[in-house]
Amino acid sequence: MPELPEVETIKNQLGKYLVGHKIEDIEIRVPKIFPSGKEKLIGGKIKGTRRFGKVLVVDLDNGYSFLIHLKLTGQVVFSNSKFPNLPNKFTHVIFSLDKGAKLFFNDSRKFGRIKVEKTTEVEKESFIKKLGPEPPVAQGSGGQGPLTLDKFKDVLSKSSRPIKILLLDQEKISGVGNIYDNDALWLARINPKRPAKSLTAKEQKDLYKAVLYVLKEGIKYQGASDQWYITAEGKKGKYQEHFLTYGQEGKLCQRCKKEKIKKFFLGSRGTYFCPNCQRWSKKSD
Repeated sequence: MPELPEVETIKNQLGKYLVGHKIEDIEIRVPKIFPSGKEKLIGGKIKGTRRFGKVLVVDLDNGYSFLIHLKLTGQVVFSNSKFPNLPNKFTHVIFSLDKGAKLFFNDSRKFGRIKVEKTTEVEKESFIKKLGPEPPVAQGSGGQGPLTLDKFKDVLSKSSRPIKILLLDQEKISGVGNIYDNDALWLARINPKRPAKSLTAKEQKDLYKAVLYVLKEGIKYQGASDQWYITAEGKKGKYQEHFLTYGQEGKLCQRCKKEKIKKFFLGSRGTYFCPNCQRWSKKSD
């Protein structure tokens, strides 16, 4: 699933290429993805893009916006003479813009959604209001403002859930997904199974810094294209070339050089860790 760095990359690129374009028509091939409201967008001129956690928002000059949730395999791809991207068998919505440009929404699993809303009502959407504070690494927003170190410590101290699972809870901390979760825990030398409230003050601070670091790296490399994700330009991101532990099962830990990265499932999510660097003794907590 695209995470904060991936959606931030798409938001930034669409902000660069979409703004100023007029929506002339919208072809909806799979109604459940875009169930209603297209008539409110046609004729509108795009004036900006925003991001709330993993949700992309495109604002028009007519008082309406459309929200895009990519879910597991969604893609938003821009096409014009500079980026002559084409639709494919997974293209389910096509925005026809002026000057010959187009915007494609592709989704192999068809889990993604596009919703039309008045611009003034966007932040009142229930799934946006529920978002927890967001790590301050980009121009996005969680439902509760930026995630400061104090807020981070407060969230951790109130939960007995495994730290890996807590970091993925979008109502507690928005924007962090499985890729950056795994890498941040490895960077901070914390076992994914540790109860969140068992972390010491130093471990909390180290993990907070690690979360910010990996998200910034993800943005720097325009996201991770280990599966379906591509940028709005139709290109692959490069963070997958810099994974710390995610997807590295069986490879020697790049830090300690003593153990190989192991994989197990925690909360149904693939979890990667180094048995040496991320040791945890339940008796000590």
